[in-house]
Amino acid sequence: MENKQILNHLAIIMDGNGRWALNQDLPRTAGHAAGEHSLSRTIDWAIENKLEWLTVYAFSTENWLRSEEEVDFLMFFNRDILIRRREEFDQKGVKFKFLGDLTDLKIPEENKILMEETEMKTKDNNTLNLVFAFNYGSHNEIHKAVLNLHNENINKNLDLQFIENNFYNFFQNPDMPYPDALLRTAGEKRISNFLLYQLSYSELIFIDTLWPDVNEDILDDVLLEFKSRNRTYGRN
Repeated sequence: MENKQILNHLAIIMDGNGRWALNQDLPRTAGHAAGEHSLSRTIDWAIENKLEWLTVYAFSTENWLRSEEEVDFLMFFNRDILIRRREEFDQKGVKFKFLGDLTDLKIPEENKILMEETEMKTKDNNTLNLVFAFNYGSHNEIHKAVLNLHNENINKNLDLQFIENNFYNFFQNPDMPYPDALLRTAGEKRISNFLLYQLSYSELIFIDTLWPDVNEDILDDVLLEFKSRNRTYGRN
């Protein structure tokens, strides 16, 4: 029987940039620069394979614990990617969305302005929804959703059914569908505080390849692995 599994939304933990750089006797920051090319290839691959959503873990709330030099580089680098690549992706019909706490005072104002401008500039595109999880942590996202639910329903006697049916509407980006699959590179088998609520029924795919080495052939293998899975949602 033909497998009908369709990959509409792929989430990716882009892991291994630092290890890739160390393997090349390069500074860790060089690994992030190499990872940009993998991201570009992945976006093109997603468009070619008619994915509707691609969500990438660009910067976590825990990444602030890295060295000041690396954090400063990542802030500059993420801003630089948008400056250099925004027009290219806009012409390909990519709609940019950003997920995470962008009110954090540690984020440079130039980054915040550029992210807001990029969302506005690409809001009418419909080829691919590209979500950058930036200064993102799933615990923080869930806690804020609980607070939003509470604040908008003060003095109401809520029941469990209402919460189950409406809770996701109080998340930052409730129009984002749950991922069909999560890909994590570089051999680690953890979710690392990424989309914990949304990944309830996602297929988890872990590969040893370091993120800068990910190419179209590897992504094709990931797609085949996803299509081989039997997604029963508890029915079997």
